[in-house]
Amino acid sequence: MFAKYRSVSLIVRILIGLVAGALLAVLLPAASAIGLLGQLFVGALKGIAPVMVFFLIASAISGYQQGGRNHFGSVIVMYLSATLLSAFAAVGASWLMPVRLVLPQAAKVAGGAPQSLAKVLEDLLTNAVTNPLAAIVNANYLAILFWALMIGFALRLTSKQTRTVVAELSGALTQVAQLIIEFAPFGILGLIYTTIRETGFAGVAKYGQLVLLLVGTMAFVYLVVYPLMVWAMTRQNPYPLTLWTLRVSGIPAFFTRSSAVNIPINLKACEKLGLNKASYAVSIPLGGSANSGGAAITVSVMTLAACATLGIHVSFPLALILCVLTALAATGASGIAGGSLLIIPMACSLFGISNDIAMQVVGIGFIIGVIQDSVETAVNSASDLLFTATAEYHDAAKAGKPVDIAAAVAQADGRTARAGAAAAEKA
Repeated sequence: MFAKYRSVSLIVRILIGLVAGALLAVLLPAASAIGLLGQLFVGALKGIAPVMVFFLIASAISGYQQGGRNHFGSVIVMYLSATLLSAFAAVGASWLMPVRLVLPQAAKVAGGAPQSLAKVLEDLLTNAVTNPLAAIVNANYLAILFWALMIGFALRLTSKQTRTVVAELSGALTQVAQLIIEFAPFGILGLIYTTIRETGFAGVAKYGQLVLLLVGTMAFVYLVVYPLMVWAMTRQNPYPLTLWTLRVSGIPAFFTRSSAVNIPINLKACEKLGLNKASYAVSIPLGGSANSGGAAITVSVMTLAACATLGIHVSFPLALILCVLTALAATGASGIAGGSLLIIPMACSLFGISNDIAMQVVGIGFIIGVIQDSVETAVNSASDLLFTATAEYHDAAKAGKPVDIAAAVAQADGRTARAGAAAAEKA
């Protein structure tokens, strides 16, 4: 039965769960036990994700082969560039379509000096060296990344048997995460049921203009800015790969609302594309923290909306500083649902906005989070896959071995279809 269940595409199963959850919320609004499915799903994902990310990175670094073609340079450049360009796009969109929020205490503005970039860097570095066990418990992905890299390099000095054990443990944790994701349709059914039964979309409708600005900017970045980056790196039509990554990675991430827990899906997608495992085994987990274009958009738009509400003039130099600050801070955003919203007070402080007002903006973020955070996560997670593939194709072209991107995507779809057929036949 389980094999037959898996023979249906995960995306199709997710859509079925989405529809079923909405129908049950209308037909059985008192059956609160249905919502427990969503709580169990989210809890399981949050529980396994920090441990899995730690061992994935440590294992990949410990097995790193010096001199091999691992594409790290190209991947990191794309991650950081995408985050910064996303912040620029958000500032431009906010200037073209300013949004004013409803803040009960909008008259209060702090008179302190703006927070410096040095302070931002200090906070990021301090956060990165948190106790590693506490980092895993609290899902502090920046610290997890730091300690996984350090321990991974240290493991390179150990015996081959020790590194093999770490690699096998990493593989086992990934299998556990993949098993949890197989039950995503049931978790999504519970999440949608709870959302519609308790809040509906009344809260989101109240901030419709803000939602449109955020979602519109994210769509523009993923469908225009990122494809231009892919074209610049490969000189090929970027849309077959762009749309494929959005379908394969973006849709599941939209519902899980966590880049970290979407890592197994991205790893499997890289395998289907035939990418170099030595590269994607590191770049995909790394992207859960280092690639945060969606988070940069959220922080920039929400901060400038607060400025517009309070009547604060934002000059070009300050907007430029906001972009840099947001890009740096977004890189350290937690890879869990709602992680980027906690950066907003820091960005607001650049304009002298009090913490009380900033936290009201954060509260609005949680109200619209059912859409904002889902789209943000889809952008972040799908672009991890997009840039990992692009970096490898770029380096292959430089080495005189160009890859036809459209053909690679078609082959990946073919592998998916054959795997589904095999599972159906087995069932």
